[in-house]
Amino acid sequence: QVSLVESGGGLVQVGGSLRLSCAASGRGFSAYGMGWFRQAPGKQREFVATITATGITSYADSMKGRFTISRDNAKNTMYLQMNSLQPEDTGVYSCAANPNRFRIDRSPMAYNYWGQGTQVTVSS
Repeated sequence: QVSLVESGGGLVQVGGSLRLSCAASGRGFSAYGMGWFRQAPGKQREFVATITATGITSYADSMKGRFTISRDNAKNTMYLQMNSLQPEDTGVYSCAANPNRFRIDRSPMAYNYWGQGTQVTVSS
């Protein structure tokens, strides 16, 4: 089992940047694929990015070229660098752990463990 805690959210102006972190506690962080999801008010949770245990990454189309997902297994931490933020990027960003560590999974159903989320607000 793994526990996840996000940090790094906040208020930023259009075009700004934020770096989110997801700290994992418990055993076996490196044995999980990891993902970021977000949920805007009144909308369903949507996939943002994922990284496998071996570092293979995948992004939602609207995030490609702006967001970068990474992980540091020695620190049990995953990151999401977000650049060129837009108002439509506003939402609660949550990290999640996928026991199928070598798969690219974009569905939240594939992820067993979730953090509580961190709010990102982009003002215009």
